[in-house]
Amino acid sequence: MTMYVVGHKIPDSDSICGAIALAYLKNQIGEAAVATRLGELSPETDFILNKFGFEAPALKESYAGEQVYIVDHSEVTQAPDDIAQATIVGIVDHHKLGDLTTSTPLECWIRPVGCSNTVIKMMYDFYQVEIPANIAGIMMCAILSDTVIFKSPTCTTADIRCVEALAEIAGIEDFKALGMDMFKVKSAVDGTPARDLVLRDFKDFDMNGNLVGIGQLEVIDLSVFDAIKSDLEADIAALKAEGNRHSVILLLTDIMKEGSELLVVSDDAELTAKAYDKASVDGRVWLDGVLSRKKQVVPALQQVFA
Repeated sequence: MTMYVVGHKIPDSDSICGAIALAYLKNQIGEAAVATRLGELSPETDFILNKFGFEAPALKESYAGEQVYIVDHSEVTQAPDDIAQATIVGIVDHHKLGDLTTSTPLECWIRPVGCSNTVIKMMYDFYQVEIPANIAGIMMCAILSDTVIFKSPTCTTADIRCVEALAEIAGIEDFKALGMDMFKVKSAVDGTPARDLVLRDFKDFDMNGNLVGIGQLEVIDLSVFDAIKSDLEADIAALKAEGNRHSVILLLTDIMKEGSELLVVSDDAELTAKAYDKASVDGRVWLDGVLSRKKQVVPALQQVFA
């Protein structure tokens, strides 16, 4: 039976590139697999796939009765809506362990590294499967994206070594320059509807029964948001109401200044003061040194809701 390899809802580059890379690996070791996706490509992911000659994986939202290999998450809120009716055969991830459960044994590759594609590179090494140049290229780009070109506190020595090895396979001499090109694509926000920006990299988290939505936009200069920040704030307020969420937070991350401005709409006016010891003013707060949603934003919030 063919398995479907799929990342989370509102997929980022790690989810899409990881699904493609893992499906190829599985097929090479005799396990039939097809890469799929749960949403539209971000501009950055589209840039990566075009550069290395890939089509987007097929959009597939229903998996009832299918075998599924989960990439880049283990949260029910981020998985296919009918995941409870599917058979999860494996998980590859680099986040905290979520609330997905299974009725049968499964393969798990979960490591505290900066990117799922770093873990997938370890899987290629374990199975001694040669990585094609184009797949190495997209894996490398996904790691550069997730680690913010090694600036993120989630970045490990393993991520750096994997990028160096994948760059050599892909024939990329200056991978940091390519990483900057990717973030320039991310920084192009002119003319994009506020809702599209808010949902570009957005995840819902169940925090002790409270639904908290957290989006992130990583750019090389926060001034690109000056003219549209009020539109973004209005949209996260609407998103909160539409989804009956306790809170919605949008991180506007400046990768050059290495910090994030948080736009916050919450039922708790003191949420950021409790989580980060810094109160928001008119729904905004700057957190110096904060680049990672996974490591620096989510854990502190979960402590508030514990």
